[in-house]
Amino acid sequence: MVSIETFRKLALSFSEATEEPHFEKTSFRVKKKIFATLDVNKNQGVLKFNEIEQSVFCASSEKFFYPVPNKWGEQGWTIVDLAKVPEPMLQDALSVSYNNVLPKKR
Repeated sequence: MVSIETFRKLALSFSEATEEPHFEKTSFRVKKKIFATLDVNKNQGVLKFNEIEQSVFCASSEKFFYPVPNKWGEQGWTIVDLAKVPEPMLQDALSVSYNNVLPKKR
């Protein structure tokens, strides 16, 4: 199980990551782009994967990763259940999500 504070600490550990409100949730951003959100009431996060990453995380860890059940899920947004996910796996998933929105160097 990962606590809300641990999720927050891990998300903010990335270079230039910021925490900002996002509707009824908290978002974690880099260069104004969201790479994760946190829903304290549901004890879950949402991460940004590409389609392949989403399928890999969901297939290998379907107990704690599953697509958002709407159009956002079709774009790679994936729910992570904080009550079930091991911290090392969440760290890896956050890293993938962060790198997906990080501006590409030219």
